[in-house]
Amino acid sequence: MKKTFAMAALALAVSFGSVSCKKKVSDADLTTKATTVVAAYPGTSVEVKEGTAHLSGVFASDADKTAAIEALKKVEGVKDVMDMATVTPPAPAVETTSAVDPAIQQKVADAVKDFPSVKVETVNGELTLTGNVSPEQARKIKQSVDALKVGKVNFNYTVK
Repeated sequence: MKKTFAMAALALAVSFGSVSCKKKVSDADLTTKATTVVAAYPGTSVEVKEGTAHLSGVFASDADKTAAIEALKKVEGVKDVMDMATVTPPAPAVETTSAVDPAIQQKVADAVKDFPSVKVETVNGELTLTGNVSPEQARKIKQSVDALKVGKVNFNYTVK
């Protein structure tokens, strides 16, 4: 009986010993491995608690976020992935329209119609006069356009 009891105790000790010999990976080690995985995605981070990876931050696309989650699931020792990350919404399309009212542009064009070398254009959203003029013509053009009180006008013509 003592031998049986001793054998049972020995078997129990050996079974506990073999279970405890399995090395459990610490959360700190898993966090290090998981951080390496998400390092390719700026603005993101991961922390592992009790074998669960908690993913946070902002991804550029859904595809990047999905790829990071799948990569984290493949890290040995990670049991689950908690997704707390977001995806940056796409920027709205910017509509470019002229900041200059076509009626104002036409008024200025009418004011400089006697000067065929002068063109009236909208450049970067601003009314711009270009071309070649004499000093006397430049003075007359400036007076005519200023009298219209149309706001900012760029006089980018060349005075010769």
